[in-house]
Amino acid sequence: MKAYSKYLWFNTKNKQEMINITPEVRKALKESGVGEGLCLVNAMHITSSVFINDDEKGLHQDFGLWLDKIAPFEKSVYKHNLTGEDNACAHLKRTIMGREVVVAITAGKLDFGPWEQIFYGEFDGRRRKRVLIKIIGE
Repeated sequence: MKAYSKYLWFNTKNKQEMINITPEVRKALKESGVGEGLCLVNAMHITSSVFINDDEKGLHQDFGLWLDKIAPFEKSVYKHNLTGEDNACAHLKRTIMGREVVVAITAGKLDFGPWEQIFYGEFDGRRRKRVLIKIIGE
C-alpha cells in the first residue's frame, strides 16, 4: 500500500472565504500514483473547514449568510471571547461545516457524485493556515 501526504497553505485576504481546492487535490492524487484507495482532506485549524458541495457562487453566498445567522460575529455573545479572543463564531462555523472529507479513489480519479467539489472554508482568516491531503491505496 502507498501513502502520500501534501500540505496546502492559505492566508486569506478576508476573514471568511470559501475556496475550491479540487484542482490541488487532483494534482496531489496524480503525484501520489495511487489508483485505488482513499483521499482524506483535513483542515488543520479549529477555525477553518473542508467540505464537499457544488461550486456555485450563489450557494456560497447563501452559506455565508446562513452561517452568519447561526453564529454572528458579536464579541459580547460568546464566553470564548472573554479569553481575549474574538473568534468564537469561527469555531462554531467550523463545527457546522466540518473538519474533513474522505473521497474514494477509483481508476486514479476522485470518485465524485455529480457537481461535487472540495472546498476550504475559512472563518477566521488573514493568517497562515494549512490543509492536509493524505492519500492511501494501491
